[in-house]
Amino acid sequence: MTVITNIEDLRVLAQKRVPRMFYDYADSGSWTEGTYRANESDFQKIKFRQRVAINMDNRSTVSTMIGQKVAMPVALAPVGLTGMQHADGEIKAANAAKAFGVPYTLSTMSICSIEDVAAGTGNHPFWFQVYVIRDRGFIERLIERARAANCSALVLTLDLQIIGQRHKDHKNGLSAPPKPTLANILNLATKLRWGMGMLGTPRRGFGNIIGHVDGVTDPSNLSAWTTQQFDPTLNWADVEWIKKRWGGKLILKGIQDVEDARLAVDSGADALIVSNHGGRQLDGAESSINALPAIVDAVGNQIEVHMDGGIRSGQDVLRAVALGAKGVYIGRSYIYGLGAMGEAGVTKALEIIHKEMDITMALCGKTRIETIDKSILLPGSYPT
Repeated sequence: MTVITNIEDLRVLAQKRVPRMFYDYADSGSWTEGTYRANESDFQKIKFRQRVAINMDNRSTVSTMIGQKVAMPVALAPVGLTGMQHADGEIKAANAAKAFGVPYTLSTMSICSIEDVAAGTGNHPFWFQVYVIRDRGFIERLIERARAANCSALVLTLDLQIIGQRHKDHKNGLSAPPKPTLANILNLATKLRWGMGMLGTPRRGFGNIIGHVDGVTDPSNLSAWTTQQFDPTLNWADVEWIKKRWGGKLILKGIQDVEDARLAVDSGADALIVSNHGGRQLDGAESSINALPAIVDAVGNQIEVHMDGGIRSGQDVLRAVALGAKGVYIGRSYIYGLGAMGEAGVTKALEIIHKEMDITMALCGKTRIETIDKSILLPGSYPT
């Protein structure tokens, strides 16, 4: 029996159990994957100050994100094709997040639909992520569906006007469900656990899209639609339009630049996410943790600043919080858990991160998450 003690253990197990094209989809970046690697490695340069002889009793990681109470300042990030990492993956991840007390964010490009997740979680509120696409009528319908499903926040992704060059996806012939090529058949033959799960669910295509847009009735005509629909004309007027249509909490994802952060404040959004799309868009961009401090300094007193990218431990969460993030998002870390062990794996990933946060807080002499700041970091080791 495999003993799971950290996120890397979950990653190794997921790689064994998930078909190659879907594992690679989650665990890769664009072009040289330089930014993808930097997101993770730049965290490791930041060192902690260990303190002793301080009362470490009665610790708490409880916090809030956009006014919502959370067990720790962590949310599950929107990840496309989550239902191809494990059967009914979005429902399972959402239920794990619900039980743990952290937000779950459903991607527009999910396998399980908005309605599937709402039904599967007993209509527990979750967050929903949207893109700006050419078919504005479809966006309007998505927003109404999210409202009907009791979604409590909308996450608008701004950095996917065009899709980054992701070599592994091209080489693997990524599709959902997988095309019956010889290479796919041979790979799937080694993933029997995954295959049995997929046979037990009807959810194998993009549930938020198929049957909800004109001309897209099955996976065969979905690819052409998505290629045509990502809108390169996206601008701040579109953000204002979506904010008015939605009327609720709005989070803007994909901010890496101070000037864009100021525009996000002007848009009236409730929060922004410092993010480079997990290194999957502009290769060579700055890591998220390095970009975070300047944005916090510029706008942190005007808007809630969150971040994602490269978080593989509870220590990484604390590093981000110390540098001013009011919340962080984990994507790959929970996806590894899902691919490895289904819902139990997502719960395990959250437990690992929480335990690492708790122990590190104690060893840095802190007992409350709201007291975490740069004082827990070694001067000179962190970006400014």
